[in-house]
Amino acid sequence: MRAFRQAYLHEGVGGVPLLLVHGWPETRRIWWRVVDDLVAAGFEVIAPDLRGFGDSEVGPPDDPYGDVATHSRDLLALVGAHLGHERVVLAGGDLGGPVVQDMALREPEAVERLVLFNSPLPYDKAAMAGMVSRPAREASDYFVRQATDADELASELATPEQRRRYIATFYTSRFWAHPGAFLDDGPGLAGRYGASPAVDFHTAPFADAAKLRASFRVYESALDPEARREPPLLAPNPDVEALLLFGPSDHVLYPDFDRMASVVFPNHVGPFLLRDCGHFVPWEAPKPFTSALRSFCRDLVAARR
Repeated sequence: MRAFRQAYLHEGVGGVPLLLVHGWPETRRIWWRVVDDLVAAGFEVIAPDLRGFGDSEVGPPDDPYGDVATHSRDLLALVGAHLGHERVVLAGGDLGGPVVQDMALREPEAVERLVLFNSPLPYDKAAMAGMVSRPAREASDYFVRQATDADELASELATPEQRRRYIATFYTSRFWAHPGAFLDDGPGLAGRYGASPAVDFHTAPFADAAKLRASFRVYESALDPEARREPPLLAPNPDVEALLLFGPSDHVLYPDFDRMASVVFPNHVGPFLLRDCGHFVPWEAPKPFTSALRSFCRDLVAARR
C-alpha cells in the first residue's frame, strides 16, 4: 500500500488511546465538541482525517482506493506502527462505523473496545427478521448517484460554492440531523452555505474539487468490486465489547439500528437512544456521548492513573 500524508488531531497523550473515526460527509471536525471533555476524562484522543478527506492527501493516481478496508489498514498503521499503541478504543459512525468494525475483525488483538453509532451494519436475515432495516427510499438518491455516476456528479459541482451547497444539504434539508441541530453559532465562516456558521464549518473542506471527488470513492467501492482493494470485513462480532448509541432522528439510516446493532454485537452495553439527536451524534449530543464513553471505559482510565 502506498504511503500518504494523513492529518490527525492528537490530544491528551498518556491517556487511554481512543481513535475517533469520522464518516461522510465529515472530517475530523465532527469531533470538535467532544475532544476537550474526552481528554479531561483521561483519554488520548486521536482523530484523523481519512484518506482523501479534510487535510489528508488524496493519494497518487495509481493508488485510487478509498474503500473501507483501505481506511481500516491506514488507521491500524497510524495507531500501531506510527503512534506505537498495542491496543486502542475505537469509536465511529457512518463510514467510520464499517471502518471500526473492520478493524475489530481484522486485528482483534489491537482493539480494546468499540463505540458505534448510526452506522451501516452487516445484515442477518434470520436474526433481524421483523426489524425495519431499510431507510426511506427518498433518502438513498445521493448514494446511487455517488456510487454509479461520480464523475458526472463531480463535474456538475463545478465551483466551491456549488460543492459546499451540495454538502450543506446533508446537514440540513435531507434530515440526517435532528431539525435545527446545525442552526447554531458554532465555529466557521459567515453562514452563507447552510444558513449557519456550524454548517459552514463542516462544508469548508469539501470546497476542494479533488477532495469531494475522492470522498465519493467509498460509495463506488460499495457497488463495484473493481473500485476496492479488497472486501471489507463486516460480520457479527461476539468477541469485542461494544457501546451502542443511536440518534433516532436520523432519516438516512435503518430505523431499527439499535435493535440490529444488538444482534451484530451481542457483547454490548446499551443500546442507548439519544433524545433530539440524529446522524451526527458527537456534534448533536456531545455531553451524552462523552458521558457514556467515560462510563464505558471507567476501568481503563482508572488503570492509567
